[in-house]
Amino acid sequence: MFHKEGHKIIIVAFILCAAVALFANKIEVVWLKYLLQMAALVILVLILQFFRNPKRNSKHAENQMVSPVDGKVVVIEEVFESEYLNEKRLQVSIFMSPINVHVTRYPVGGNIIYSKYHPGKYLVAWHPKSSEENERTTVVIENETFGKVLYRQIAGALARRIVNYAKKGEKALQGEDGGFIKFGSRVDLLLPLDTEIKVTLNQKVKGGIDVIAEK
Repeated sequence: MFHKEGHKIIIVAFILCAAVALFANKIEVVWLKYLLQMAALVILVLILQFFRNPKRNSKHAENQMVSPVDGKVVVIEEVFESEYLNEKRLQVSIFMSPINVHVTRYPVGGNIIYSKYHPGKYLVAWHPKSSEENERTTVVIENETFGKVLYRQIAGALARRIVNYAKKGEKALQGEDGGFIKFGSRVDLLLPLDTEIKVTLNQKVKGGIDVIAEK
């Protein structure tokens, strides 16, 4: 199953790749013909895998927070969150490569009390300043167990569009689609200091499945 954000791109890519393959078929130089056809096929497969949206079973205990995205844990540290919470928090950052599923899922359920888009730069997603200077969206969900949970979708060097479905006043359901980031990115979770982190640095996680924290 493919994410709705990729439907138009997939259709255009299929048409273009088909056109390249048909054009290549007329080329008399055999190695060049096959090279062009193979390149078109590889590009199409890469686009299809990027926009895949696998169904996930996100039924967890109320005291468990799930990973919002697929990727690798690159930061676990205490920081001061100054945009909305204005207090110290535990930050867990997950980096997504272009080959990861790029759906952003709600880490917890609850009321969406803040959702804001910030234009910005396109530093590499693991850059220390990317959380503050890159294009990003900030969302805060008020959850009965964890209290206020903040997460940020952060554009990377390749990402050029962040899609955020979270709207202030609406309900978030744990594991449901909360957005999409196109072509490489990172998501930061800002959690209460008394949260028990259940992941380690460099651990690979799956959105909506792996537990990031408990309380």
